[in-house]
Formats: sequence, structure tokens, C-alpha cells
Amino acid sequence: MRDAYHEELDSISDGLVEMARLVGSAMGRATTALLDADLTLAESVIAADEKVNNLHHELENRAIDLLARQQPVATDLRIVVTSLRMSADLERCGDLARHVAKVARLRFPESAVPNDLHPIVLEMGQLAQRLVAKAGLVISTKDVDAALELERDDDAIDALHRELFSHLLDDRWQHGIETAVDVTLVGRYYERFADHAVSVAKRVVFLVTGEHPDGFAAEAEAVPAVTAAD
Repeated sequence: MRDAYHEELDSISDGLVEMARLVGSAMGRATTALLDADLTLAESVIAADEKVNNLHHELENRAIDLLARQQPVATDLRIVVTSLRMSADLERCGDLARHVAKVARLRFPESAVPNDLHPIVLEMGQLAQRLVAKAGLVISTKDVDAALELERDDDAIDALHRELFSHLLDDRWQHGIETAVDVTLVGRYYERFADHAVSVAKRVVFLVTGEHPDGFAAEAEAVPAVTAAD
């Protein structure tokens, strides 16, 4: 019985890793759809979000069932409760990828992003995808050091977000209000996607150590941040 119980806990972790893979793929495809004005790809991202939602609900139901049947304590309780929260973070990542795809669909056959901003948005998309992939690896390995790196990695997304806004606020902006709104929204979606990936990593730190990760921040200072070129 105990072995079956731990297999159920492991299956929840496996489901979270699969969610991370799905939402990372979704954001990568949504970015391509956005920059290339690819309507078919945008529609596929929007439709595929249902799979993420279904997996989220499945994991939620499985975790609640474990709470009811096994009444876990200590570390096992942290695993179940933290998994519920990570699943919610990853489900939100899927929603944000869908939002990017919806912007692409809305502006088809044109690209919602001006050509001069394509490199920034592309890099934001690549970094967001890499962050959630790293979060998935952290879920699988329970590597606290790797988890602590994600908050530093997120700084790169924040810097690109600020760069995007500097273009929007520049007096030389000539792409109109509608495009400015689109770019503002898209930048926010990437920034929030990365925040949720960081939140997942922080929850892994809590799961493993029983402590909130803020006290570990100083230990991560010397770790180099990920870049899109890595």
C-alpha cells in the first residue's frame, strides 16, 4: 500500500513535468505565430491549451483524492499541497501562451509586432520557453540550487521588457496606438509567464527544504543567468 501511495505522488510530479513541457512548447509556437503572422499555428496553440487545462484538473483531482484518502503529514503533505500550487502556476503559463497566440490571430494577416521589435520579442519568447523548461527539470530533480537560479534568470526577461517599453515611449514611435497596445500586452504576457516559472521553482525549494526561498537568495548571487544563446 505504501509503495502504491508513493507511486501516486511520483505520478503527480510526472504530470507537472509534462505540463511544463506542454506550456513551453505552446509559448515557443505562439511566438513563432506572432512574429510570422502564422494563423494556422496560432489556432493550434489556442486549441492545444485545452490539453493543459485537462491535465491541470486531473492533477488537482488526484492531489485532492490523496489528501482525502491518505491524510499525508510532514514532507508528503508539502508535496501534495505544493503540487496543487505548481499546477495552477503552469496552467496560467498555458493561458499566457494562448493570449500571445490570440494577439497573432487578431492581427492576421499582418504581424502584430513591428519588424524592428522582432529581435526583442523573439528573445523574450526564447527565454520564457527556457525558463519553464528549467522549471520542469527542477520539478523532476528537486535541485534546490537550480531552482534558485531561476529568479536570476528572470532578470533577463525583465530587462527585455523594459527595453520594449523604451521603444514604446520613444518620441520616434511611428507604428500607431493599436500596435503599441499589442506590444504592451505581449510584453506583459511574456513577463508574467516567466514570473510563474519562477514561482514554480520557488515552490520546489519549499517542498524540499520546508523553508521559503527568500533566505536562500544570497547563495544564488554567484550563479550566472541563462541567456537565449545558451
